[in-house]
Amino acid sequence: VEIGRQLAKENYLVFCGGGEGVMEAISKGVHEKNGTVIGILKGRELDEGNDYLTIPIATGIGIARNAILAYNCDAAIAISGKYGTMSEIAYAFQLEKPVIGFKTWDIKHVVHADTPDEVISKLKDELDHV
Repeated sequence: VEIGRQLAKENYLVFCGGGEGVMEAISKGVHEKNGTVIGILKGRELDEGNDYLTIPIATGIGIARNAILAYNCDAAIAISGKYGTMSEIAYAFQLEKPVIGFKTWDIKHVVHADTPDEVISKLKDELDHV
């Protein structure tokens, strides 16, 4: 939730998968600070997204939506996660976009952060070099 709050405070437009878990926590934090969070949903129904999305986008393409997420971001933040998160990291790298990692995969070139404040600081640093 805290990372979402800080992203909104910095006026970042946030894209996420729009589902439960980490995606919902980020969305909630953005929502609490009146930011904008766009959920790129796996399914065909808008109501599949979490309750905190500003704009849900139904795709009907399942996990292939990870490519849409990568194409629409300037940088990615990977938080914990399983293979879907690994897929998002791979797409971001293929598109030469920086990835900030928080409690996630230990992959070469992921810029790891230990706190929400550090996530935002490293995100700013990476975006300054894009």
